[in-house]
Amino acid sequence: MDIQRPYLLFIGDARDDLAAKTASGILDWRRDWCLGQFRLPGCNADLKIPDLTIAQAREKGVRTLIIGVANAGGVIPDNWTTTIVEALDAGMDVASGLHTQLGSIPAVAEAARRNGRQLFDVRHNTMTFATGKGTKRPGKRVLTVGTDCSAGKKYTALAIEAELLKRGLKADFRATGQTGIFISGRGVAVDAVVADFISGAAEWISPANDPDHWDVIEGQGSLFHASFAGVSLGLLHGSQPDAIVMCHEPTRTTMRGLPDSTIPDLQACIDANIAMGRLTNPAIHCVGVAVNTSKLAPEAALDYCGGVSRRLGLPCVDPVAWGVGPIVDRLLATT
Repeated sequence: MDIQRPYLLFIGDARDDLAAKTASGILDWRRDWCLGQFRLPGCNADLKIPDLTIAQAREKGVRTLIIGVANAGGVIPDNWTTTIVEALDAGMDVASGLHTQLGSIPAVAEAARRNGRQLFDVRHNTMTFATGKGTKRPGKRVLTVGTDCSAGKKYTALAIEAELLKRGLKADFRATGQTGIFISGRGVAVDAVVADFISGAAEWISPANDPDHWDVIEGQGSLFHASFAGVSLGLLHGSQPDAIVMCHEPTRTTMRGLPDSTIPDLQACIDANIAMGRLTNPAIHCVGVAVNTSKLAPEAALDYCGGVSRRLGLPCVDPVAWGVGPIVDRLLATT
């Protein structure tokens, strides 16, 4: 997928800011791509960027309307159709990360056809991938992995990319989930790839490159999460990472959505990822721990990360609150 920018972020009738988390994530990392928001009556979310009509957005040069809402069931309600069709008639493409496919809505499919516009359903991959081969390829790669789902892998990868670029190095964020694809403008939602081809898809998004180029690959799931470990393993093998960064949310006691599964020990999780990753890169190693400390008081967050760092002998930071400088220092020194 190659989604054209700039964007108009559609947050529809989102009931609260959390329901607009897809749009919020795009705005956090690609503010210069986002020219405005479109809200329907009754919307309780606000991204604090200009409200634009479809006509105003087109005048400002918007290329794609992004459906930035996450709702129960991933559906596109009937009352969104008029806006989507209006955007297509105005010459915009439309992109969605929901389960309902844009082209399954007759009025939307017809509007796209008559205007020659593209519909991007980033959760539904239409590409054909080869199986993974594990052949060593040039370029450098770092993969974010996690003790659990939703532990900050995307934000950590984006922060590492930003820090590498700030230092004048060559780096690209490689998206493997729907919000990441909107932030990157391209990528593969690996959770929608047939199992046999996940590692091949990961090889495709992080291809051979210059020896000094970094691919920063967005991780998914966790090797310890019974629901998603298969995706995590395929991504680990296909990414062939030189280094991993372990992502963790310290206040959880059980895996997200699995109340009977406890959160694994950090060292055990690091060891498992390294052991599995050696299949395609024997030199794989861990360069740091990224912790989401948003639910901890500032002093408690510092104490926690300091303890992890001393115990594991690795830099441990909150990438959003403090940045990832120490992790990147370790990455460059050891890879």
